[in-house]
Amino acid sequence: MITPLDLTDRALAERLLAIQHAAYAVEAGLIGFDGIPPLQEDLTNLMQSTEHWLGRYDGSTLVGAVAYEFPDDDTVEISRLIVDPAHARRGHGKALLDELDRLEPRPVSLVSTGSANTPAVNLYKFRGYTETGRLEVAPGIYITQFSRGS
Repeated sequence: MITPLDLTDRALAERLLAIQHAAYAVEAGLIGFDGIPPLQEDLTNLMQSTEHWLGRYDGSTLVGAVAYEFPDDDTVEISRLIVDPAHARRGHGKALLDELDRLEPRPVSLVSTGSANTPAVNLYKFRGYTETGRLEVAPGIYITQFSRGS
């Protein structure tokens, strides 16, 4: 089941933060950099997020989420895609992206990820995203930007 998330629910936000920290710890290991902002985020800042959120449940357990924003009327920008590492490689990330596409169809979709995060890079490429640029965010650490659509 996928549903919008209300981050004013403290228990839900605590679970989401635990998933976020675990998921970004995996990415930090893949890219060799632990300065990823969501890895440092605390509960108060997460609960104050202005992003839109969809959560994926396995039964009653939240196992993943996607956060997104609308920089303009034609664009959806995925700001976070997280899956609990204990539930990884089971299609939860793909399901979240499918539901986002269904709920918020836009001509353009943007996302970025650590260039060395091969599983994420492959997922976005599989979904039709093309690389639009790379940014060096720390010495030797790169983020790949992707776009899909017009």
